[in-house]
Amino acid sequence: MVKGKIIYFSTPPNHMKRLVALFVILVSFQSLHAQMNFLPKFVRRMYFNEDTSKRNSFVLLPVLSSAPETGIEVGGAGLFSFYSDTTYRNTRVSNIFGYATITTKGQNRLSLSTSYWLPQNKFHYTAAISYINFPFDFYGIGNNTRLANTDHINETRYKLNFDGEKLLGNNFYVGYVFGAFHYHFTDNNPKGLLYTDPSIQSRYGGSSIYIGPSFIFDNRNNNTYTTKGLIIKSYLNLMQGVYDNKNYEGSLFNLEYSQFFSLSKKIVLGLDAQEQSLFGGSSPFYLLPQMGSDELMRGYYSGRYRDRNYIAGQAELRYRVDKSFGIVGFVGTGEVFHSTFSLPELKPNYGGGIRYFFDVEKGLSVRIDYGVGEKPAGEKRESGIYIGLGQSF
Repeated sequence: MVKGKIIYFSTPPNHMKRLVALFVILVSFQSLHAQMNFLPKFVRRMYFNEDTSKRNSFVLLPVLSSAPETGIEVGGAGLFSFYSDTTYRNTRVSNIFGYATITTKGQNRLSLSTSYWLPQNKFHYTAAISYINFPFDFYGIGNNTRLANTDHINETRYKLNFDGEKLLGNNFYVGYVFGAFHYHFTDNNPKGLLYTDPSIQSRYGGSSIYIGPSFIFDNRNNNTYTTKGLIIKSYLNLMQGVYDNKNYEGSLFNLEYSQFFSLSKKIVLGLDAQEQSLFGGSSPFYLLPQMGSDELMRGYYSGRYRDRNYIAGQAELRYRVDKSFGIVGFVGTGEVFHSTFSLPELKPNYGGGIRYFFDVEKGLSVRIDYGVGEKPAGEKRESGIYIGLGQSF
């Protein structure tokens, strides 16, 4: 599946106006699509040509945002898509995805990743390398953190990841994951949450390497725009600290299920659920599973809620208006918890979005989603707008 988060905006709680605005954007874009001859040829090829061949394609998206702690952030994201084999009809599309931004206050984010399917999907490899020097909002640990405790933390992170899977037959893959990471955190506020909360472990960060097995069942009819089939993916990262973090030993388990049902020629129902658990004698705060992303529990700031266990699920109804455009609506729920799951603690989310398919043959799209979460007591309702490449799941 091609995924690429481009940008996230925190938004005020006027939800209906935000949802209406997404549909206005869709209508405006349809008008531009119909009258695009004035655009340069390379722009038309990236965004508007309804290519039905299997040739390579490239798309570039700009990034622009601002925040008090970063100033203006500018950059871009690019996706290069291709097939390793054009003779076997069912070989899945491969891609290389790059992302780079810089802010007026000297922070930056860089990443490069690839998903490579060999002919007849007999092997699948993914690899990613990333660097982040960027602040984020830290709220503490648990399923009921408070906005009033927000602490702006500076993060530096290096991460390398590699996955490989081999098809054993009947849509079942067995593989491995390995990688390494280094986190470093500082807080300009000596009275901030990072330094004063005694429940926070490994507050300055650390370095680790990890390795483990992965198991996948995947009978989807398409890995970029699925209309039927399911994928169940699990992996276990066995982590060992290195350098100053050599005493750390732990593991992260992840299980995700996604299934798709074609309700009609234009309507698809997608179901998605995920469970993550961190095991070990200690709980570095930066490794705790986090709620909120552009893929699951949209509407929650990533990391607003984090703890040793995370479980969430969602349903998304996708309507394909025509070859180039689509709209979606989604609803979900989830929570983080230390050791005991509590049904009343589940948090809701819902929202909608639009899709523009810039490569019809490969099913590649740009998406804009608006997600809404809960309204904590004494706070504004949580919400967010997400712009990205590919489907949410």
